[in-house]
Amino acid sequence: MDNKEVLLTAIHYPAKWGKEEFINSLCSHPGLLLAPYFSVETISAVPEIVNFALFEKKEPNPNPEIIPIIKSDKKIEGFVSIKDYESKIILETIKKELTKRKHLSDSPKDIGEKGIIKALEEVTIALTTERNHQRLLSLILEKARFLSQSDAGSLYLIEKEGDDPSKKHLRFVLAQNDSVSIKFEEKVIPFSQKSIAGFVAVTGEILLIKDAYKIPKEAPYTHNKNYDKESGYRAKSMLVLPMKNSRGEIIGVLQLINRKKDFEKKIDCKENLDTLVIDYSENIVQLMRSFSSMAAVAIENNQLFKSIERLFEGMVEASVTAVEQRDPTTSGHSLRVSILTLSLAEAVNMCQTGRFKDFYFNEKDLRQIRYASILHDFGKIGVRENVLVKEKKLYSHQFESIMARIEIATLSKERESLRRIVSLLEKGESNSEEIERIRKEIDEYKQLMAEIEESVKRCNEPTILPEGDFRFLQDLIGIKYLSSKGDEKEILLPEEIRVLSIPKGTLTEEERLEIESHVTHTYEFLKKIPWTEELKLVPEIAYAHHEKLNGSGYPRKIVNGTIPLPSMMMAVSDIFDALSASDRPYKRAVPIEKTLEILKMEAKSGQLDTDLVNLFIEAKVFEKTMHLRRVAKE
Repeated sequence: MDNKEVLLTAIHYPAKWGKEEFINSLCSHPGLLLAPYFSVETISAVPEIVNFALFEKKEPNPNPEIIPIIKSDKKIEGFVSIKDYESKIILETIKKELTKRKHLSDSPKDIGEKGIIKALEEVTIALTTERNHQRLLSLILEKARFLSQSDAGSLYLIEKEGDDPSKKHLRFVLAQNDSVSIKFEEKVIPFSQKSIAGFVAVTGEILLIKDAYKIPKEAPYTHNKNYDKESGYRAKSMLVLPMKNSRGEIIGVLQLINRKKDFEKKIDCKENLDTLVIDYSENIVQLMRSFSSMAAVAIENNQLFKSIERLFEGMVEASVTAVEQRDPTTSGHSLRVSILTLSLAEAVNMCQTGRFKDFYFNEKDLRQIRYASILHDFGKIGVRENVLVKEKKLYSHQFESIMARIEIATLSKERESLRRIVSLLEKGESNSEEIERIRKEIDEYKQLMAEIEESVKRCNEPTILPEGDFRFLQDLIGIKYLSSKGDEKEILLPEEIRVLSIPKGTLTEEERLEIESHVTHTYEFLKKIPWTEELKLVPEIAYAHHEKLNGSGYPRKIVNGTIPLPSMMMAVSDIFDALSASDRPYKRAVPIEKTLEILKMEAKSGQLDTDLVNLFIEAKVFEKTMHLRRVAKE
C-alpha cells in the first residue's frame, strides 16, 4: 500500500463511539498506523489535529497500552494497524501525548523538537559507528550538552581496582565548557557518596540540582568549588545521571552543568548567570535518562570492540612469535617490515606533487596495511624447518660427510704409499729415487685434498648477489679414493657439486620453491580469517608482496597494474630489511648505502616501483627501524 496521510480530529471523536464505529469510520484505511514522530508545528498550531500515516500491517504491538505517536516519511517496521486497539485507548493516548508534547514549549527556542530529533538521529548513528574511544566520549558529552542545552559537562567512568570487583574508583575522563577555557587533566576520584558524581555512581540515583552552591547540609555529597575558583566559573543548575548498560549496571556518570535559555550565548558569571541559566525540566531529565543509557551501551560496545581488538592483536603477536620461534634468526623481521611499510604509506600521504599527490591512506587503510605486513610471512610455518633456517649451501651432515671423505682419502693414500715403501724396503730395494717419488706423490695428493677442502668451504658460503665462477667444481667430478673396503668412491658427488654451484644464497631450486610456497601458505591462512569489510584486502596485500612489476616475482608472476600499491610498498620494505638486518647467521649484513643501491638497481631493472624506492630513500623511511635492530656498518 502506498504511504498516504489523513488528518484525524482526535479530541472531536464522539465519546460514545466504540471500537466497531471507530474502525468502520476508517474502513477505507484498514492498514492505518500511528507514525513515528509528532510535528511540533502541528501541535503548536492546532493541538487537536494529529498527523497519521498509512502503512501495511505488521506484527501486533507486544504492549498495547503503549502506542507510539511518531511522524516519518519512511516506512516504519513493527507497528500495527489502528484496528488492533480499543478506540478508547487510542483517543486517551493521543490526548495524553498532545498534553505532554505541549510541555516542550519550555525547551530552549534554539533546539525545538526537530533539533532534538535530528540530534538523536545523529547521535544514534555516531554512537554506533565511532570506533575511537576518546572521540566517542567527546561525542557523547558534546551531544548530551546540546540536547540538554548545557553550557558545561563532564564524564566519569567506573574502573575496577585489581581483581577485586568490590574495589572501584571513578576516572574523570572528560570535561567541556563553552564559556570558559579549561585545562583538563584526567584524574581518579574515590568511589564514594561524598562527591556528586560519586553519589550518583554508588546509588544509581539521578541528581537534579537547582543550585550547586545551595546543596542541603544533610546531603551526603558536596560540590567541589575548587574547579570554579581556578577557572572563574560558577556551576548553578546541574543534572547528574548514572550511565547504565543494557544489564542495568552503572558504568559511568554523565554530569551536565548550567542549562541555558539560549544555547548560543556564553555565561558571564558576573552579569548573566541568573538570567541565562535555567533549571533542568522533567522532559529534559527523561530525555537525558534515555540518552545516558544509550551512551552507556555505546561505551560498553566500544570497550567490547577494543577488547576484541586486543584479543586479535594478541593472536597476531602469538602467530608471529610461533613463526619466529621456528626461525629465530629472523626474529623481529615482521615487526620491522610493518613499521617500514606504514612509514612509507605515511610518506605517500605527505606527497603534495607527483604520482602520489592524489593517494591517501586513511586510518582504516593503514590498519589493513599493518596486519598484512606483520603477517606477511606467517606461511613459513608450513615450510620445513631445516630449509627455513638453512645457513649454508650444504646441510651440516652433507658438509661433514665430504670432510670425512677427504680425510679418509688422504689417510688411504698415505697408507697405500707407506705400504709401497715398506714393500720396497722388504725386497731390499732401497731405491731412494723411487721412495722420494712416492713421497712426492703423497704430498701432491695431500695438497689436492687440501685444495678441495678449501674449495668446498669457500663455495659453501652463501652470497647476496650472483657472483663467482663455479665451473672449476666440474673438474672435481671423477676424483676418487679407495675406501676402507677397498672399493673406489667419489670424493664429491654430482648432487653436492650442484649444490655448491648455487650462484646466490643457499637454496637449491627445489628448496627455493618450497620457501616461496610460504606466500601461498600465508594467503590460505589469512583467507580463513573472517576479516571485517575494512580489512578484507589483508590476504590479497600479503599475497602479492613478493611479486615484481616485470612479472619475475612469485607465486603468481603478476605484473604492474595488478599488484596492489600496499604490496609494492611492502616489497621495498621486505627487501631492505632482509638485506640490511644483521640477525641472520647465514649471510653478512649489507651496509645501508649498498642496500639502497640494490633497491635502485631492482627498480631500474623493472622489479620494484621506482617512485616508491625514491620516496623510501628521500623520506628516509629506512631510518624508522634503526632503533630496533643492528645494521651493518660501513
